[in-house]
Amino acid sequence: MIQPNRARLELAEEEEQTRVARVLTYIALAGILFLISIGLKSWFGGHNVHGLVLWGFAALLLANLLISRALNNTRVLKTSLLTSVALLFIYLVASGGESNTGPLWLYVFPPLLFYLTDLKTGTLLILICMLLTAIVFGFPDLPFVTAEYDADFKLRFYATIAFETLFCFILESGRRQARSELLAMATMHEKAARTDELTGLSNRRDMQQCIAIELSRYHRSGHHFSVILIDLDLFKRINDDYGHNAGDLVLQRFARLMESVCRQTDVAGRWGGEEFLLLLPDTSLLQALVLAERLREQVEQTVFDFNGQRLPVTISAGVATVSQASTADDLLKHADINLYEAKEAGRNRIVPRVKNRRPSTSDAS
Repeated sequence: MIQPNRARLELAEEEEQTRVARVLTYIALAGILFLISIGLKSWFGGHNVHGLVLWGFAALLLANLLISRALNNTRVLKTSLLTSVALLFIYLVASGGESNTGPLWLYVFPPLLFYLTDLKTGTLLILICMLLTAIVFGFPDLPFVTAEYDADFKLRFYATIAFETLFCFILESGRRQARSELLAMATMHEKAARTDELTGLSNRRDMQQCIAIELSRYHRSGHHFSVILIDLDLFKRINDDYGHNAGDLVLQRFARLMESVCRQTDVAGRWGGEEFLLLLPDTSLLQALVLAERLREQVEQTVFDFNGQRLPVTISAGVATVSQASTADDLLKHADINLYEAKEAGRNRIVPRVKNRRPSTSDAS
């Protein structure tokens, strides 16, 4: 089966980036409100410097949020958020915050890291934070260290943060594994729902969705696309004269021929019965006509046989491009009209006609 077209992948990536950006925005806004609130408490509690520093970090988070939104870049927001939070925790450990409770805020870090990064990166960053914390704990005379912690606090802190990190790692690992399994199952069911069982091509429902995606992409960014509506000539005679098994074999063989002439970005589908549809992203009418003619010649030159008997297989096709229609229905109707003209003109041909094409068997007769 032809791989999903590029437009579908691009749309899925855009939706995923939108969801991630929304979550990161909520986290940043919550952090800003929290820092402002704790800063107010510190200010009115007589810890003016501490309050000002917390408000400074709130301003930093707000600036990062505004810049990332202006750039429309989720990666910038994620990186800046993690950097700001890491700097805040280093400050809290070094200063002690209020009543030497600064290190306790480090408990927020493991779940946040594992959510925003992969497990390896999250674990590495936590280890770096723990190393910096150990430096502060072990060298209280450093110029930037203004807090001092007793041995019991250090021991309990290391034990609890290690337990939380391990616990978060196990939970996040299980969540990601369960998510992967669910995605695999969903992908399998989705593939079954959008695949024609006999030919393995996209079914009519999937083709309609692909056309809708390409049409949206065309209106959004001007990427042209074309369609080819194909009919196996006099297919009913094959079923009547040679049996339905022979007809099924022809449909399967033709599906493989379609795949052989398509690009990776094209989508081939069974439109219904003996009708097939090719969706060609980033393809002009002339390019689509050339591909349709190549497929017609390929079918004409291919030997279809069943139980030692050669089967008469040719195709007719109607080609249309998005610039000729305003809606998906108009586009398909235009292709259907061209297909009807091809069959009325004697079958085994493409409409519109390709100039200077070699005469077909039906032309010669």
